[in-house]
Amino acid sequence: MNALPDVTPEEPVVEFDADAGTVTVSGEGLPAVALRRTGGKANDHTPVGTRDAGLLTLAVDGEPARISIAKGRLTRRSYRVDVRCGTAKYRLAPDSIAGSRLVRDGRRLGTLMCDGDGRVEADWHDGAKVLPLDVSMGYALAAGFGTGAQPMWMTATEIVADLLN
Repeated sequence: MNALPDVTPEEPVVEFDADAGTVTVSGEGLPAVALRRTGGKANDHTPVGTRDAGLLTLAVDGEPARISIAKGRLTRRSYRVDVRCGTAKYRLAPDSIAGSRLVRDGRRLGTLMCDGDGRVEADWHDGAKVLPLDVSMGYALAAGFGTGAQPMWMTATEIVADLLN
């Protein structure tokens, strides 16, 4: 795989349909990544409609990739999404209220932001060797699962406040 050129690449095209539970990312020079919900009732908390990996398919240029999704509970880490695509291992995990870091093979590539509407913003880290597949995968995961999460202390405070009311 080759790193992206020093010039800014064309923005990836993200096709997002929350009702159907589909996200497709493509673009000039980028591999196509498709994330699809294959069944089950859609939940309102996840843009693609589920955090159940058994109800999702993920494909890169038509070839299946393995996806593993944490349950999404109290901690930010519990909202992580892991993907195995060929020999590459990806992780998208919240690192702020609005953003999630994208990591390939243990190396941070950048921060992605998406509030669940399919529009993704990426801030690639200086010096990161960002590959075309990194761009497509990052955009697909961010659009499909959203980004960011509250810190545990904030979530715990809200739970206690709800119990007191």
